[in-house]
Amino acid sequence: MAYIHLITGGQRSGKSRYAEELAKEKSDHPVYLATSRVWDDDFKKRIERHQSDRGDEWVNVEEDKQISTVYFSQGACVVLDCITLWLTNFFVDLEYDGEAAISEAKAEWDRFIQKDITLFVVSNEVGMSLHAETEIGRKFVDLQGWMNQHIARHADQVTVMVSGIPLTVKK
Repeated sequence: MAYIHLITGGQRSGKSRYAEELAKEKSDHPVYLATSRVWDDDFKKRIERHQSDRGDEWVNVEEDKQISTVYFSQGACVVLDCITLWLTNFFVDLEYDGEAAISEAKAEWDRFIQKDITLFVVSNEVGMSLHAETEIGRKFVDLQGWMNQHIARHADQVTVMVSGIPLTVKK
């Protein structure tokens, strides 16, 4: 069973940096499990910059949805970044059906956490920004909130990042 530390907060709050710092304290060769898809040239450049910034000590793995199929050695230290992009992939592929997306995401999550790994999970916290103006946007906010709650229930520790400062809310 995985040890799970959920790190949540607003965009650009320092979540990924903090997760990476924690993983490097635990392992000389942590795994970075990226869930993003390349949507456009700007996003591709961001991904390349992030990979370059992490350095050679990281093992980079990309999987946009089926994270339970990724092999990790027993006890591996993994940063999963991020739940928001991972959920987007389900939501888009299931044609914006929130119920189907949350059902598939929860089932995949429950399979994934059966692994014997130390897991630092990065996710955007909902309700800390503008209210979604579209129906699809509101559906996604619901999906994100439900998934964050599901992960937090399983988490051993939960940290909220506020302006680069980690605040432990569950330990």
